[in-house]
Amino acid sequence: MKAMVLAAGLGTRLRPLTNDRPKALVEIDGKTLLEITLARLLSAGVSEVIVNTHHFADKVEAFLRSRSWGMRVEISREETLLDTGGGLKQAAWFFLEPGKDETGPFLLHNVDVLSTINLVAMARAHRERGALATLAVQDRATSRPLLFDEHEQLCGRRVGSADPELVGPVKTSHALAFAGIHVLSPEIFAKLTEEGVFPVVPAYLRLAAQGERILAYRADNAYWRDLGKPENVKQAEQDVRGGIYSA
Repeated sequence: MKAMVLAAGLGTRLRPLTNDRPKALVEIDGKTLLEITLARLLSAGVSEVIVNTHHFADKVEAFLRSRSWGMRVEISREETLLDTGGGLKQAAWFFLEPGKDETGPFLLHNVDVLSTINLVAMARAHRERGALATLAVQDRATSRPLLFDEHEQLCGRRVGSADPELVGPVKTSHALAFAGIHVLSPEIFAKLTEEGVFPVVPAYLRLAAQGERILAYRADNAYWRDLGKPENVKQAEQDVRGGIYSA
C-alpha cells in the first residue's frame, strides 16, 4: 500500500515550538511527529510513502534522508503552500506511476495527529464499501464537524455556529469530528477539478453532491489527539509516559 503524509504546514498554532523547526520535527518523548507517523504507516503495511514539504523544507528532507525507513520514501516539495487538496493533487504522479498498480487505495495522513485508529481495518472497509474516499471520524466535540447521513455518506459540514452547509436534501444527519486520516482511491485524481491552492474537504463535499461515495469510518473508541498546539504536545507526552499511548 502507498501513503502520503501531509507535513508541509506552517505550524503557526505550535509556536514557539515551530520557530526554528517544522511541525513534522516537533518531538513527543524523543521521537518526531514524522517519525511516529511513518512507523504507524509501516506497521499498517505501507511500503511506499510520499511526504510533502514547505516550511523548513530542507530540514524535513534532510531528516528523511538521514536513515532507512523500511519503505520507499519520496518528497513533494511545495514552493507555494498548496493546502491539503493542492498538496495531494501535486503528488498524484506518485499514485499513478506508469506500470504500477493504479487500482489500490492509499492512505492520506496528517503529520500532526496521534492515534490508534486501525489503518488496516479502515483500508479494508474502504475496499469493501467501494468508496472513493473514506474519512476517519469520531463522536467528540469539535467546532468544525462533518455531517453524515444514516448510510454514513458525507452530506455536509458545519463551521462554528453557522448554519449547516448541506450537499442536498437530508432526512437526518450526524455531526462527527474528522480525525485527519483518509483512505482514497486513485480514481479521485480524475475527479479533483480544483486547481492550485485548495483544501480537500470542500472538494469532498462537491463530489458527495455529485453522488460519489465519500464515507465515514467510525473510530470512536480509538485514542486520538490533535498535536496542533504546544499544550496538546505536552499532554501527548504525558499520555506516552503514562502508558495511554505507545509512540
